[in-house]
Amino acid sequence: MTSPVLDVHDMRVWYAGPNGPVQAVDGVSFALRPGEVLGLVGESGCGKSTLGRGLMGLVPRGAAIDGNVDFDGRALLGLPKKEREKIRGAGMALIFQEPMTRLDPLMKVSAHFTEVLHVHEPKLSKSDVRDRALDALRSLGIPPTRYDNYPHEFSGGMRQRIMIALALALRPKFIIADEPTTALDVLVEAQILSILADIRQTYAPAILLITHNLGIVAEACDRVAVMYAGRIVEQGPVREVFARPRHPYTQALLRSTISLKTQELNSIPGAPPDLVQPPSGCRFHPRCEHAMQVCVDRLPPLIVEGVQQAECWLLASSLTEAERRPRQREEVSVADEA
Repeated sequence: MTSPVLDVHDMRVWYAGPNGPVQAVDGVSFALRPGEVLGLVGESGCGKSTLGRGLMGLVPRGAAIDGNVDFDGRALLGLPKKEREKIRGAGMALIFQEPMTRLDPLMKVSAHFTEVLHVHEPKLSKSDVRDRALDALRSLGIPPTRYDNYPHEFSGGMRQRIMIALALALRPKFIIADEPTTALDVLVEAQILSILADIRQTYAPAILLITHNLGIVAEACDRVAVMYAGRIVEQGPVREVFARPRHPYTQALLRSTISLKTQELNSIPGAPPDLVQPPSGCRFHPRCEHAMQVCVDRLPPLIVEGVQQAECWLLASSLTEAERRPRQREEVSVADEA
């Protein structure tokens, strides 16, 4: 086994808010090796994009990050700002969800590449910049004749390819793809997934793929991490987690997935909690049909079963009869009644 490109342990991200700090990411741990793809799934508002941006150091003023984040053997969170900026882009790259909000409409595609490459490799000549950019674009199926076009002259799928090409131009070891196919139709989505697979085969970067689509995870990822209310509640190899989910939230997400065999629609009652004042104990307990009294009282332990791990009291063997009793009705939150 190769050493991890990225090793995250007990990472936390807080946002300053009018009613107190928002615990957007709370105690997240995982590792990624070269060429590995980890799918990060969960409902909107569970902290997935905040985790991605926190890894890059792209959090707003007033936010705080702590924990341990090691990238390529270096502790990122202790580095000076300028050192982090050197790593960002050259070592770690981020593919945004909506490229039209990230590409400057007044700049040609060529100017975007010139800016990115000159910031990180200022000694490159104009011809070197052009060659590097055209190689990246060509690898994503964009002809050299489009090099001097503006972003609005491309379709949505082509703009997303440009974003990926910008990320690849610096040959990073770690790529965060934040919902890279959300705004695309299914045919273009398949093309983007094929491109990501080619990138993995050719360059072997570690990839964190953030998505709502469990089908994409099944197709493109080696492992999956399920995030709920700022915590990763289950993770493991995709095949094992999808075939035998251990956490009730993972089970509910998979039941909600629509396929050709679907005969009735399933949903999870309620909504993710307010992260200013998250529920006590297990954060999923207000919505969980299996919740016990211990789920209300105490944070669940991390239970490791072979290659899978999950935070759930249902998997713990040493509980008293009182702890196993069902959660009391008066403790049910408003979200359960929705």
